[in-house]
Amino acid sequence: MPGERDLTKLLSGMQPQLNAGRYVFTTVPDSREVPGGVRPVATVAEDEGLTLVVPQEEADRAGLGYDYVAAWITLRVHSALDAVGLTGAFATALAEAGLSCNVVAGFHHDHLFVPYEQAEQAVEILKALSGQGA
Repeated sequence: MPGERDLTKLLSGMQPQLNAGRYVFTTVPDSREVPGGVRPVATVAEDEGLTLVVPQEEADRAGLGYDYVAAWITLRVHSALDAVGLTGAFATALAEAGLSCNVVAGFHHDHLFVPYEQAEQAVEILKALSGQGA
């Protein structure tokens, strides 16, 4: 089934889901190998090495460094990869509240990584944007 492209439907159907746990962005310099015992939720191959988004406890066990601890929010709407405006809409709403947001697009859903301490605030902002807020 193809993903949604209509911005109004995308926004109203976001259904932000806060995933349990604390997540970190780390890197394995000059490598394309994921260390044993680490199960990334996302990877990005860069010239400088392999970026991993992993549960904080896995990074700690593997001795991987990081400086940003995030909460992971999944937008449950099935967005098309060529949809226009969704990222801009939620990024603007979060930015207006002073929240940073790192976005990873999966085939079916967008995944947002926001400062861990501001996770509930981010979910409320996203719900309000979708028309589901208080």
